[in-house]
Amino acid sequence: MRAVVFAYQEIGYVCLEELLGTGVDVACLFTHDDDPGEEIWFRRPVELAREYGIPVYTPESVSDEKWITLIRDMRPDIVFSFYYRRMIPKSILDIPRIGAFNLHGSLLPRYRGRCPVNWVLIAGEEKTGVTLHFMVEKPDAGDIVAQKEVPIAFEDDVFSVYMKLVAAARELMQDVLPGLQAGTFTRWVQTGPSSYFGGRKPEDGLIDWTKDSLSIYNLTRAVTHPYPGAFTYLDGKKLLIWKAYPENVSPRDVPAGTVISEEPLLVRTGSGSLRLILVQLDGDQEMDGVELASSRVLKNKILGGHP
Repeated sequence: MRAVVFAYQEIGYVCLEELLGTGVDVACLFTHDDDPGEEIWFRRPVELAREYGIPVYTPESVSDEKWITLIRDMRPDIVFSFYYRRMIPKSILDIPRIGAFNLHGSLLPRYRGRCPVNWVLIAGEEKTGVTLHFMVEKPDAGDIVAQKEVPIAFEDDVFSVYMKLVAAARELMQDVLPGLQAGTFTRWVQTGPSSYFGGRKPEDGLIDWTKDSLSIYNLTRAVTHPYPGAFTYLDGKKLLIWKAYPENVSPRDVPAGTVISEEPLLVRTGSGSLRLILVQLDGDQEMDGVELASSRVLKNKILGGHP
């Protein structure tokens, strides 16, 4: 089976690794140049491609006719997209004999679109997963070929959930590749409740202290490392909250955002409070919340607002 692969990030790496390990002829890899402003914490598919002598291309757009012609001339049986960040045009999707497939980081049809691992945590979901589906013009809407579910523990954060998805993606590819190669795979139409989410920006991590403590906790764990982090402001300086935990402490007549305890460092929310475990004041190193409180008087200060 001959494949053209579009891939990036850790999931792209392990899925490409599975293709190569099962003897799939990978004709070429389309991937992305690393963004200098992004923390590269993952293995990149380009590393595998170089090891195996696979041609690598990093165009800004694959809609140019030269890329379409290149892929057509390779006569792929199949096209895969594993966490590739750009839409692939229909003119490419129509080329492979078997089909074009995308691996998406949710249990479709829920959480279509961008950043599903962040959104499922923000929503407080107790499970997510990966889905291999046919690519069509509409994002994440094609027939499903395989799914693998993973649980989300209350203590999980975005990194631990992502690594669960990495393991699930590897298992899914191991399960599905024999059927794809033999032409015996099944497919089914996406049914049931669907949802679509767009991309997220660093500024979306701003904490609204009037929300309940569980909602704010879900935000902090959804955008912690390796993402930009949830944040608030202390005396006009940005305060990143890398780790927190919701508490039931809920004093009356205290505005949301008020520091109600220094040890532990507790902040009043719209309902309950949030214990700040690992924080970082702009310009400083990360530190324990209690350590931050020991370096300045925080009791009764109100967090929030803007610089």
